[in-house]
Amino acid sequence: MAGGSAIRGSRVGAGPLGESERGEAAPRVRVSYWCANGHETTPSFAAQPELAAPVTWDCPRCGLLAGQDRDAPPAPVRNEPYKTHLAYVKERRSEEDGVALLDEALAALRARRGS
Repeated sequence: MAGGSAIRGSRVGAGPLGESERGEAAPRVRVSYWCANGHETTPSFAAQPELAAPVTWDCPRCGLLAGQDRDAPPAPVRNEPYKTHLAYVKERRSEEDGVALLDEALAALRARRGS
């Protein structure tokens, strides 16, 4: 026989929840957002004149950025691939610069060795 309480899942002082105990709910406004895949998301926000709804929202279905314009949703963000150190060096230097630096380094090494 498992020991337990008859009021399992409850806490001390818990009572029925209703508007009388929680107070009035804040007025809400629902805003629609569309992503590039055509998914519609409609989160609700507090209707306060000094606060505006965000311009973009993340789509919960595909993760793309969604906007409020159904006909022109935001373009998907293009992630840059990982670049190696060599790729960054090749961006800064031309092939000729690399050959010149290599020849200079080899000449210095040969001069130290005395050959």
